[in-house]
Amino acid sequence: MLRIARCYLFTNALKKTLHVKNIISVVNRTPNTRKFTTLFRKVTFPHHQQWKIVFRIFRIFTSQKSKITLSIALTGCYMVIYKRINSSYCFPYKKPTRIEEDSEKNDSKFEWRVFLNFLYPDLFYFIIAVIGSVVVAIVNTYLPVATGNLLDEVMRVNAHAQGVLRDILPLVMGKAIKIAVLYSLQGGLTFLAISALTIMGERMSRRLRTELFKSLIEQDIEFFDNHKTSELVSRLSSDIQDLKSGFKLLIGQGIRNSIQTIGCAINIFLLSKELSLTITASVLLIVFIGSIFGSVLRKWSRQAQAQTSNTLAIADESLSNIRTVRSLGREKFEEEKFEDKLEDVFHLNNRLGLGIAAFQGVSSVVINGLFLVVLAHGGSLIAGNHFSPGNMLSVVVATQTLQRSLGSLSILFGQVIRGWTGGSRVFEYISIKPTIPVSGGVKLKEREIVGIIEFRDVLFGYPTRKEQDILHEFNLTLEPGKVTALWGPSGAGKSTVASLLQRFYDPEEGGIYLDGVNYKYLDATWLRGNVLGVISQEPILFATSVKENIKYGKTNATDEEIVEAAKIANAHDFIANFPDGYDTELGERGLLISAGQKQRIAIARAFLRDPKILILDEATSALDPVSEKLVQDALNKLVKKRTVLVISHRESIVKNADKIVLLSHGKVLKQGTYAEIYWALYEKDIKDIKDKIN
Repeated sequence: MLRIARCYLFTNALKKTLHVKNIISVVNRTPNTRKFTTLFRKVTFPHHQQWKIVFRIFRIFTSQKSKITLSIALTGCYMVIYKRINSSYCFPYKKPTRIEEDSEKNDSKFEWRVFLNFLYPDLFYFIIAVIGSVVVAIVNTYLPVATGNLLDEVMRVNAHAQGVLRDILPLVMGKAIKIAVLYSLQGGLTFLAISALTIMGERMSRRLRTELFKSLIEQDIEFFDNHKTSELVSRLSSDIQDLKSGFKLLIGQGIRNSIQTIGCAINIFLLSKELSLTITASVLLIVFIGSIFGSVLRKWSRQAQAQTSNTLAIADESLSNIRTVRSLGREKFEEEKFEDKLEDVFHLNNRLGLGIAAFQGVSSVVINGLFLVVLAHGGSLIAGNHFSPGNMLSVVVATQTLQRSLGSLSILFGQVIRGWTGGSRVFEYISIKPTIPVSGGVKLKEREIVGIIEFRDVLFGYPTRKEQDILHEFNLTLEPGKVTALWGPSGAGKSTVASLLQRFYDPEEGGIYLDGVNYKYLDATWLRGNVLGVISQEPILFATSVKENIKYGKTNATDEEIVEAAKIANAHDFIANFPDGYDTELGERGLLISAGQKQRIAIARAFLRDPKILILDEATSALDPVSEKLVQDALNKLVKKRTVLVISHRESIVKNADKIVLLSHGKVLKQGTYAEIYWALYEKDIKDIKDKIN
């Protein structure tokens, strides 16, 4: 039996060639035989076609290689494989670590087009920041020349005025005032550029967070099945912060230091061509070193950020389930698990930091060496009367400015790498489009909704477990004004039916219909907000007041409607006994009240919505007898004149339903009343006993 994980090359080859998504990765090979069978999910094709694939499979136990040709015939809607196979086996597959998976998954390009779209509304501030940075850089580039000219002027005037200060000052005051004006201009424009950058950065990050949160909140449930909450929160917080900081530094310091580097190099070239060659070589060397370090540091940055997200996931999970952790005495275990993850974060960030430090260290050596060369060579030029003291001062100040600029760019390099990586991760999620749109589609007139739900030949498997069908050839009708109960063991597919009914997922085959209209054509938000009501085993309440939690079902509800819904749900009495009544805060996920109280608040919320179709998913299974009776009384009021789906594995819950549907392994075994189902089970038991006796 080949392991599923090891056959990924085989199935991927078929997927790419046949353009089929739903191939089950199960391959059987009987040892010492020539039989080779591959099982596939049923796929529909328009015409009979012939396919041929040639690829190489390696044997695990020997060095033999055998070239295999598979002829695949597509007959009707079934896929059949014909091949006689020699001794061969799938190539061994090494499962990547979580860090490797996240690093590869996050290895996305920086979407400049998307970024510029977010930047466009603040183009005015961006232009001010860029102009301010450019002018400041030009001023800083000119200051060394102005300082050298001032020194030459002082020395020239001093020679004529014979060292008398009152004679020297009036002659050099003009150049001194010019330098003072330049310094004032530099300070004012620096303030203007930084202010514009701050406003632009905060506005842009607000838009990014808004758009990213909107994208996340509208994703399919499948998306949340595959991503941890802490990872998504990390995108909203640290990644956007890294992007904002990196971009502000790039504009505020990157542009300025780059122009200063180029400008000072030009000034030095105009003063001394010999020195300019040395400076050009140094700058090119730093750029070359940066390109080498850049690709490595980007990879390390992705890995460090991915592991940080994984570590936050551990903390989030532990703190969210603190009652379970405390009740089982697993505090030390969680601490050690978190410390282990932190150790990985420590090493990855250390590696990244050391890489950045190495780049800055090498750059520093080159930059400081450059300054020493300028001093030595400039001194020799002065000694040979090829350079004036003013020119030498200009070269020294320009070199120092160049030195500071290159040093800032080397430091900026690491921060921009983090921002680049964070931006790639953010834009990756912003660009994801949900397969089930949150809005858009048909909205039926609520007065005309009858409430007939039909499942027709539904085939479904969870996206995270595509090799396993949860429902297959599933048919079910929910009738208005009647209670239909799904009964069966855990794993039979009961909650999956509820998920499909809420359109958390779409069936792979078949369809779900509301009053004859296919679910796929309906507006999903309208369906969930106006037609469906759900009460689950563990209703989720928000960390706000009782009133706001009940009102969550109908945001425009009045206080009178809220109180009336609570009374019908048998919740008003205990709410009234709270210190702040309906304004009492319930804590995170409603942990400050009992399970029965949470259920009744959830029922009040459902009453307020007045749904046409009601789903009760194990709504009373976790309650004590007293709470269960109160909740059941409230539910009995709620189910009247609605299409109701009850999900339970308990006989006492489903026996009063109008129709019971017995499920097993994703199929309907029997439908009928409680007596009919009970008699069918009795007959099956008798038959099994007779079979054993015979």
